[in-house]
Amino acid sequence: MRIGILGAGMVGQTLGAALAARGHAVTIGVRAPGPAALSQDRGPAGTLGEWAARTGGRTGSFADAAAHGEIVFNATRGEGSLAALSAAGRDNLAGKVLVDAANPLDFSQGMPPFLIREFSGPTSLGEQIQAAFPATRVVKAFNTVTAAVMVNPALIPGPHDLFIAGNDGEAKAAVADLARGFGWREIVDLGDIVGARGMEAILPVWVRIWAVTGGSTHNFHLARGVPA
Repeated sequence: MRIGILGAGMVGQTLGAALAARGHAVTIGVRAPGPAALSQDRGPAGTLGEWAARTGGRTGSFADAAAHGEIVFNATRGEGSLAALSAAGRDNLAGKVLVDAANPLDFSQGMPPFLIREFSGPTSLGEQIQAAFPATRVVKAFNTVTAAVMVNPALIPGPHDLFIAGNDGEAKAAVADLARGFGWREIVDLGDIVGARGMEAILPVWVRIWAVTGGSTHNFHLARGVPA
């Protein structure tokens, strides 16, 4: 399958490497492609050029990645996601499954971050993406775990869950298939894209756990009891 990924940070590169290793043709798109983008130091993720050499994946612009992908991942920072998707192109995204893995977190005041106001309350980033791109089948997924766990849930022993939400059942099934390819066994469908509100709102809890435990290899699990 052809996969487009918007964003070349840790999430984008980790997803891209794992998908390429499973035989998918991956293109990562960035805002300003070119030699500088390929050599830019992206922290622990390394450079995009190194990623391409290691995986055999392709690189280009946001529009290149969106045009290439049968399924497109939004792995950009939440505050810039709508602009990145606009740059990717409405026509390039029309009819396609868009996996929104971004979180609308504001780190401007340091740690812990807080939810960006315009993407919280009676709305969410996932909902606003769907509203802005009505011809695109948006599925919120992978945003509640760190990048390494996204593609290797076995890093956390025992049962834990991947949450998904979206308006299109076939799109959610396609994303669930990709997730199962990474090893996910527990996939909890939270219904339509309004479910993204809870998925994004839980991130401050996830970050607080990270702060107090000193590690990012953790996740949530829905424990079901016997109906009363």
